[in-house]
Amino acid sequence: MGEKDPFGAALIACLPRLRRYATALVGNASTADDLVQDCIERALRRSASLRDLQRMGGWLRSILHNLHIDGIRRGRDLTNSVEITDLENTLSTPPEDRGASIDFLKGFDTLSVEHKQVLLLAGLEGLDYREIGEELKIPIGTVMSRLARARERLRDTLEREVKPASVTQLETVRRAKR
Repeated sequence: MGEKDPFGAALIACLPRLRRYATALVGNASTADDLVQDCIERALRRSASLRDLQRMGGWLRSILHNLHIDGIRRGRDLTNSVEITDLENTLSTPPEDRGASIDFLKGFDTLSVEHKQVLLLAGLEGLDYREIGEELKIPIGTVMSRLARARERLRDTLEREVKPASVTQLETVRRAKR
């Protein structure tokens, strides 16, 4: 496929990262696969609109994001189709760290789509502010403020989740010492 079809080769090369992005966005591997499939379908139909194959990743993420938003608007919010705690066995973390991972996923799930998007693009995809701004077609200042607010909200959510558990554990230890 490579030499004869550069578009197809570039598309295939982007699939693992696109799937990772979709899974993080919707919180469910099966739903993410459906979203990626719809994205690839649309990308193939609109392949002529991509002029620079170097921009394939951002172009595909934009298509995927728009499909996700369209689904939410139609009432098919796919982000919560599976309980986040059901992912516990599929997380690639040691058992002692799974609680923190689940807390993070729960906290991440409370964020708005815009906040999830900038966090994923910065943290998961490693894009800088300029690249995020170009991809989302928003000013760099907006990227910076959304990212700061997203991190703050996630931190606040995690602190609320962790503090009660820590207090309970501390009380248990104090009782055991008595």
